[in-house]
Amino acid sequence: VQLQASGGGVVQGGGSLRLSCVASGRTSSSPVMGWFRQVPGKEREFVAAIRWPGSSRVYADSVKGRFTISRDNAKNTVYLQMSTLKVEDTAVYYCAAAERSLITSQFRIVANYDYWGQGTLVTVSS
Repeated sequence: VQLQASGGGVVQGGGSLRLSCVASGRTSSSPVMGWFRQVPGKEREFVAAIRWPGSSRVYADSVKGRFTISRDNAKNTVYLQMSTLKVEDTAVYYCAAAERSLITSQFRIVANYDYWGQGTLVTVSS
């Protein structure tokens, strides 16, 4: 499975962005897809994940109510709609896919994901 993330950019605080992640290859083997983010000097941080079928979603507390993850299986694409962006949302955002059907409590763990995209930079200015 190859993942290609896009949609990052520079936005003012309070603005919105939508990230996209297109999956190619054996996409049918990736029931869980997620978004993580990382800033220099810090560990990669869970943002959101979605499981298919069933569309179970989990969000980090820091983005709950502001970010929405969705998945279009026909397009092999997962989206992260980000609204009311804050300066602290600035990071490189990575999409990831897991081959196993994780339970929701496992969505947040980096090691549970088998494939990673290249990352897309989101910069929120004050």
